[in-house]
Amino acid sequence: MRARRGVVAAATAVGLLFAAAGSAQAQPPDAGGSGAGRGGGGLPPGWAITDSGDGARLTWRSPEPVPMGDAAVEFRAGGRLLGRPVADRDGRTFRLDLGAARPADLAGLAVQAGGRRLDATAPAPRAKAVTAPVLPAVPPANPVDPGRPGPYQTITGEYRLPGVRLPGFPEPVEMLGVVVAPRGAPAGRPLAVFLHGRHSTCYRGDEVSGSWPCPAGWQPIASYRGYLQAQRLLASQGYVTVSISANGVNAQDHEAEDGGAQARSSLVRQHLGRWAAWTADPRGGPPYIVSQSPRADLSRVLLVGHSRGGEGVNRAAMDSLSPPPAAVEGAPGPVRWNVRGTVLIGPTIFGHNPAPDVPSVTFLPGCDGDVFDLQGQIYVDGTRGVGGGTALHSAVYMVGANHNFYNTEWTPGQASAPAWDDFWGGDEPDPICTPGLGVRLSATQQQTAGATYVAASAALFVGGDDRVRPLLDGSPARAPSAGPVRVLTHALGGARTPLVAPDASTQVGGAARLCAQVDQDPARACLDPERWDDRSPHFTPFGWFATEPGRYAVALDGTGPATVRTAAPSSLAGASALALRLIVPPNTSGTRFDVAVTDTAGRRAVLGEVRVDGVPGTAYTTSYWAREVRVPLGSRPPANGTDLGRVSALELVPTAASASAPARAWLVDAWGWRPGTPDPRPARLPRIDIGQLTVDEGDSGTRTYQVPVDVSGSGEGQVRLLVGDPLGGGGVTERLVTVRPGMTRIDLPVEVAGDTVFDGDWRLLVSAKAVRGTVVGDYEGGLLVRDDDPMPAITLTPVADRVAEAQALTWRLTLSETAGVDVWAFFLPLPPGGAELSSTDVDPEWFLNNSGEEPLPSRPLSATGLSVFVYVPAGELSAELTVPTVADGLAEPEERVRLTMMTFPPGAQEPVLGPEVTGTVVDR
Repeated sequence: MRARRGVVAAATAVGLLFAAAGSAQAQPPDAGGSGAGRGGGGLPPGWAITDSGDGARLTWRSPEPVPMGDAAVEFRAGGRLLGRPVADRDGRTFRLDLGAARPADLAGLAVQAGGRRLDATAPAPRAKAVTAPVLPAVPPANPVDPGRPGPYQTITGEYRLPGVRLPGFPEPVEMLGVVVAPRGAPAGRPLAVFLHGRHSTCYRGDEVSGSWPCPAGWQPIASYRGYLQAQRLLASQGYVTVSISANGVNAQDHEAEDGGAQARSSLVRQHLGRWAAWTADPRGGPPYIVSQSPRADLSRVLLVGHSRGGEGVNRAAMDSLSPPPAAVEGAPGPVRWNVRGTVLIGPTIFGHNPAPDVPSVTFLPGCDGDVFDLQGQIYVDGTRGVGGGTALHSAVYMVGANHNFYNTEWTPGQASAPAWDDFWGGDEPDPICTPGLGVRLSATQQQTAGATYVAASAALFVGGDDRVRPLLDGSPARAPSAGPVRVLTHALGGARTPLVAPDASTQVGGAARLCAQVDQDPARACLDPERWDDRSPHFTPFGWFATEPGRYAVALDGTGPATVRTAAPSSLAGASALALRLIVPPNTSGTRFDVAVTDTAGRRAVLGEVRVDGVPGTAYTTSYWAREVRVPLGSRPPANGTDLGRVSALELVPTAASASAPARAWLVDAWGWRPGTPDPRPARLPRIDIGQLTVDEGDSGTRTYQVPVDVSGSGEGQVRLLVGDPLGGGGVTERLVTVRPGMTRIDLPVEVAGDTVFDGDWRLLVSAKAVRGTVVGDYEGGLLVRDDDPMPAITLTPVADRVAEAQALTWRLTLSETAGVDVWAFFLPLPPGGAELSSTDVDPEWFLNNSGEEPLPSRPLSATGLSVFVYVPAGELSAELTVPTVADGLAEPEERVRLTMMTFPPGAQEPVLGPEVTGTVVDR
């Protein structure tokens, strides 16, 4: 592979920094919104480029504080990801280091978190027509209700151990947990570990911060105490539970390329290691509350994680089966526990890397205002075809639940520290998510429903009680203890066998189109990427790539029969039903299809009809979500002899649709379904970790480097590598690699050509996703090529340095030679001595764009945050610096402005200042 030079940002611009603050209360985008950059290098209001001390820094300042949350804040330009900024302590200012070079294009700057815009006004709500949303029908009660308390009284206490050092984090992370255990239960109780998500870490009065350790006078926020209701319910049923604190991770996860997933995994496994030691030798001095609890059985562990805590416990389950290499975590300790399942509450999954053979239940809160895109859906979809296929992976969509209220310490009126409702639905009442309108759950209702479904997951995965499976696997059933919440579920795995799982080989006919789940081209995409209110959790993008190979669904336009043919025959033999996951538009009802199959001999059998209703949704929810529907197959073969053991095609024929529900739909997949929960048989799959290599460009010749792609473990599988230059405008190259026993590396050679042209640092990004029989740990890395050529010298020549009011002061920047990238220079005002131009003597829009400040009150330019940047485009030799002035009608003496130039040559320890220019403005 040859490294292609482009106009790209320096290494820090594409560094995989996750935000030090997420978003829970910010504005969605305007209908077509793109904060386009203005000519001459100007930026939209709220944006600025400033000095970072060792390079340029792109800064956005929110009008209001952005609460610290779990979704990653992202800077984008023209839809491309520039990077993930770090938040200042004020919670309003977000900064992304750019280094010495300029991204190819800063037009269309935008700030997003969890798939929504933070820097633009709200769209006209599609929900205005949904004054009375159609709620799902109330299903029958399940015979077993896991939300009922068990026979045990409970005891509660906390332990605190010395903090631990985690790789890459400068400060130790606390080892603190609250234990709730059954009183008087016999020894050998299963263990449930809870991990909270990313939230503010410290508070003082009404103030919160993301510091760690907490400064003097501040108190730590006790997020780990937020799940006591679920802990008490499980403890009453015989579980030992512990909820652990992760403030030290939350305050430092911007240091980690993966947003802290590996650190959270390490923290969970540190606690599990201590519990394993206390269980093996109680004489070793366990904490008092542990000594008073019944002995835990570490062969039966349930991990429960909220938001980024969900991603952390998923990684902990993966790391327990396929340990991270020493380069990632040092010398990992022995694994003396067995994770039977995970519960993931509104989780993030930046790496799209679920543990495929560990059963999971993922909560998708319908009114989630933090992880708005409901990316946790990938914990279900991302397991398809990867592992053994028998681990049940369930998605639980809770209508009317938000992100924060599962944790009482994140809930106003219940929390000790400041807390907030993360739903952000604009000024208009939202018929689904505005509190008090009848659909939105109260905090106590949401917490009760959450505890019930955590207990259901424990009963199925740890207790082996198949009677609770219908609550989780897409069957029509409800748990009365969950209260009035409307819960929708679907699942993969278990006793299912694949019929249709769309991929590049899938053939479609009739009123069907094989569509790309993630693609910038509306003609190829399943949903128009330009439409704000057409959003599906199933189609969540992966990392930097706006177009992703390998992910498909089947779009049905409803005008007639649609046929889907598989590359090889599939079997429904022995299945009780054919289960389909179908998406229809939100708030629609009554979409119906006749379902037929054709065997390899051409015989066709109509199996029955399915009805699909849409999920309640508005412009402020992510509601294109698949409903699971089933066609019973019966015990007899079709009358015409169709061989259900050799099915070659699936056909969906629209039969009826209400006026509100055209038969437009998307088929996610189809399966043969049988009741039961088989043993998931978790396997130690080979693990892939992508590393980062940094090299110097050189002055001549071509050198070949290997991107470090390490394989650990044993076995055979397949991984998809996505290779691209996301900032340079290049496309994505897909490479499917087969992993074989004994393989320890994947060859990914890159040729780097040396030159003597200043063309900036360049990065080739490599991302990995498991396809079959593998897991992925460090999912992103690549090659950073540092430019070792000097930046051209810049000279300044006055064009108009003495002007009358309302004219523009102008200087010309000239390079000593052309460069392969845009060359930036910044100009900062200094006191000129004597009368100085003020903030009201210059064009107000120009001042706002270059300072982020309002002109009033009038003040000298040297007393403002003005920072004017000018760039000479790649391949050109000159550009102009202008200071547009205005006439104020006042009799004034001559006023001057003094500007010093600041540049960032590669390798310089500090920015270089000078030369200076001075301009004079006289009355008209």
